[in-house]
Amino acid sequence: MHHRLINGCLLMIMLGLTSCRTTTPTPPPLVWCQLAPLPDREGFAGAYAGVSGGSLIVAGGANFPGKKPWEKGQKVWYDEVFALTEPAGQWQSAGRLPHPLGYGVSVTVSAGVACVGGSDATKHHAVCFLLTLENGRARVHPLPPLPLPLANAGGAAIGDCLYICGGSDQPGEPSALGRLFALDLTAANPAWTELEPCPGRPRLLPVAAAVNGAFYLAGGADIVLREGKPTREYLTDAWRYQPGRGWQRIADLPKPSVAAPCPAPATDTMFYLAGGDDGSRVGFQPVEQHPGFPSGIRLYDTTKNEWRSAGETPAPRATLPCVFWQGRFVFPSGELRPGVRSPEVWTMAPARLP
Repeated sequence: MHHRLINGCLLMIMLGLTSCRTTTPTPPPLVWCQLAPLPDREGFAGAYAGVSGGSLIVAGGANFPGKKPWEKGQKVWYDEVFALTEPAGQWQSAGRLPHPLGYGVSVTVSAGVACVGGSDATKHHAVCFLLTLENGRARVHPLPPLPLPLANAGGAAIGDCLYICGGSDQPGEPSALGRLFALDLTAANPAWTELEPCPGRPRLLPVAAAVNGAFYLAGGADIVLREGKPTREYLTDAWRYQPGRGWQRIADLPKPSVAAPCPAPATDTMFYLAGGDDGSRVGFQPVEQHPGFPSGIRLYDTTKNEWRSAGETPAPRATLPCVFWQGRFVFPSGELRPGVRSPEVWTMAPARLP
């Protein structure tokens, strides 16, 4: 433990980070550090995030700037783009999106940050665009729109090919989808292709990951009618899609997972569910005293087809992106508990042990 703490602190000093905590599960220990918080008092859920030109970008998303949902407050969507050029730096305003948008999929590709679908205060959108940072200013480059409006989906990229699955096509989430779409950004004329749908139940807010040439989809929530009202039913099934070979069911999650950071942090052989909602505190009362989302981290080993515990996160969050930047996985903002966001920006990386 002594060596782990020293290494974690050295990493914090070298990177100019504000605070770090080392966790020591059976898998490789993880060091959690904080970057500067986003310059918004509330923070955002459902923001887009990625890397362009070596800088970290966070854009859009939504929050409750006044009264909270249980006080009948109104959710507000945003269009501002923030950029961070170095881990020890401060966030700078870098421009705006064409219009307020959130709850889409964002994935870093070679040309920038691919942003897919999303929603605003009135509807879901099929819009897709590439977000880049040029001379400190955000630039939006159109991509082919999705075949349908889509928000709250899961997505990841195998190389420069985007895979998007699940989500919902209407506000209010009256139903969930299980359709799979792919967009090869290296094609001469990129166009979305609909592939075989996920054989499992339709779902929104699943976690997705790309590992060793395969696309993974786990958890999420189906929408079922209970007493005539659309209600989320939390899922534990998980799936792998291999281009040219189709879908295969993999080991079920030990617990449900909804709205975990996505795309999931991944290595060459595994990916992490580092946060999200397992459904254990749904309906907690009084809602204003909700304790937040569970802190347990789960790891899926693709070589063994098994899930195992990977310790705990010091900052459980839901409905947020994950970005690999400068040797660590970055979790910007997100939902602290239902209706409450956080401007904090955390990073996760394996501890550097002797």
